[in-house]
Amino acid sequence: MLELLDINKKFNAGTIDEKILFEGFNLTIESGEFVAIVGSNGSGKTTALNIISGDIQPDSGSVILDGRDITKHKNYRRAAKIARVFQNPSTGTCPSMTIMENMSLADNKGKSYGLTKGLNTKRRDFYRSQLELLGMGLENRMETLAGTLSGGQRQALALIMATMQTPTLLLLDEHTAALDPKSSDIVMTLTDKVVKEKGITTLMVTHNLRHAVEYGTRTVMMHEGGIVLDIKGEERRKHTIDDFLKIFNEISIECGN
Repeated sequence: MLELLDINKKFNAGTIDEKILFEGFNLTIESGEFVAIVGSNGSGKTTALNIISGDIQPDSGSVILDGRDITKHKNYRRAAKIARVFQNPSTGTCPSMTIMENMSLADNKGKSYGLTKGLNTKRRDFYRSQLELLGMGLENRMETLAGTLSGGQRQALALIMATMQTPTLLLLDEHTAALDPKSSDIVMTLTDKVVKEKGITTLMVTHNLRHAVEYGTRTVMMHEGGIVLDIKGEERRKHTIDDFLKIFNEISIECGN
């Protein structure tokens, strides 16, 4: 379970550009949930992910993961339990390393390093089995440089690398936004498959309303640092893309857009 409790966050404090984003913000994600978060630019979606991952510290409040307060933990400490896939396909992989080398690097996450080879060839069959989940044939291209793959292939590889050690929490930061429509749908289908098969608690930020409706178990809409809609189960299944778009447009009109 993930809990954000009474989170407060202010940017550019004491300047003419001061902006209060979060005031007493609360969010609870149950174990096994796949939550899609939507909202306009500046609503706090990515900032929430950054606070969870430890890339940004809240001014006050607590971040609780599986009953443990991790608010003061650095991002590299949280990375042992929290995995993240970013918007840019090149962020999650090393372009000058082969698929095999990238997989081996991800396999060593959280482990101690010594004066031994970083490439574990004994794990090749395991890496192949993980890549087979993608259905892209990458298991037959283990010696191919990651930098030569398409954006969709690199993002799919990044997803497998992020979930190889089955993290406690998976953060998806608009991970299909930089892809073309076909690649975006492929990566989303793979995401749904991997998350379900491994039972990973997942928080996905997206601007794609269709993805927010069709994937996951719960949809949260944010606006100006608050939650304006939070639905799951039967109520969520009754909502269409047009319903979400109507709410989104009403918010935009209220803001003068």
